[in-house]
Amino acid sequence: MVKDLLTASRPISWVNTAYPFAAAYLLAGADIDWIFVVGTFFFLFPYNLLMYGINDIFDYESDRRNPRKGGIEGALLSKEHHRVLLWSALICSLPFAVLLLWVGQLQANIVLLISLAAVIAYSAPKLRFKERPLLDSITSATHFVSPAVYGWTLAGAPISTTQWAVFGAFMLWGIASHALGAIQDILPDRQGGINSIATVFSARGTIWLVLAAYVGSGWLTYASLSGPAQWAAVLALPYIANILPHLQIDDELSGTVNEAWKRFLWINYLCGFGLTMLLIYLLLLR
Repeated sequence: MVKDLLTASRPISWVNTAYPFAAAYLLAGADIDWIFVVGTFFFLFPYNLLMYGINDIFDYESDRRNPRKGGIEGALLSKEHHRVLLWSALICSLPFAVLLLWVGQLQANIVLLISLAAVIAYSAPKLRFKERPLLDSITSATHFVSPAVYGWTLAGAPISTTQWAVFGAFMLWGIASHALGAIQDILPDRQGGINSIATVFSARGTIWLVLAAYVGSGWLTYASLSGPAQWAAVLALPYIANILPHLQIDDELSGTVNEAWKRFLWINYLCGFGLTMLLIYLLLLR
């Protein structure tokens, strides 16, 4: 069961939530203290187990029709394990959330509560933001941007216009990345009766939206920063290049976008390394 819980938490995606929190917390001027350690661990495993665990439980009917589920791209736990998965996600997450709320100021606590609300609202019954086209991509992007905003506010730093622009660029990246992932699931989602940005706007319409969001993310990064920091905009180029071969995709062949999605998973690590080197360089210039 421990292995199943780890699989459900999508280890390959842990860095996408822990890294934004840790980087923002340090860039905002905080030290590597116990709050940094607790927050980084929370966004590394418990946060992802809660997010993806809820998703796997309430998307089971569509996931079991999806050939890419059952591995690093998503667990496929049998129904008799769903109760254990849900309770494990809650038990792992609650102590960390309470502790972080206890040490945080009002602004940081509001951000954390919004982040947790987005995690639950995305997949939970009745709310099901993932079935509300465009809102699904916005909510998914919030899952990854909010840890960064939280890390920044938890460190006590004010959010300037430039910082809002940086968060906005990150948000566009998140919207594009979610929409890309939704394209490959068009057919199983329709069979499972699930709406998404891709099932509504079609594969081709969505892939062009993805392109526009990635381009917008790179442009906003470049326009809002100055000096060596502008090199961060270059990191949008691998994501843009990744989807160019699929711009003429149609719904029947939407599953082939899984090739781009698999490349996307590794591009994240490549760009994450590049961003880390740039951030270290910028910190040394201070």
